[in-house]
Amino acid sequence: MDEVAAAIADPVRREILLMLRDAPLSAGQIADRFVISRPAVSRHLRVLREAGLVRDTADGRRRVYTLVTAPLDELTGWLGRLTRPAGWQHRLDALETEVYRTRRERQTAAGRHPSEKETA
Repeated sequence: MDEVAAAIADPVRREILLMLRDAPLSAGQIADRFVISRPAVSRHLRVLREAGLVRDTADGRRRVYTLVTAPLDELTGWLGRLTRPAGWQHRLDALETEVYRTRRERQTAAGRHPSEKETA
């Protein structure tokens, strides 16, 4: 997971991954989209390849790169743990659900349809 996180830490590498999301591209096609040198793009592609985020295949004299998303699964799971609601949020959500359920039950018991608004 650390190697994947390090690989996507660089904005150029993230942009390369986004480019490859739509279709496989040759190293030259990728390099043409940046103002940095071709050797610099090649180094970025090497980092992505070593992290398992891209796969390259030979097509004549060209190297064609394809996105591989599987290495992102572990990182995605870890990030999900950070973004799920905290303990109190779960309790407040449960309380809100219980309040709405109780309100519906009272309205039904009073002979009103649950969608009718209560006037006080």
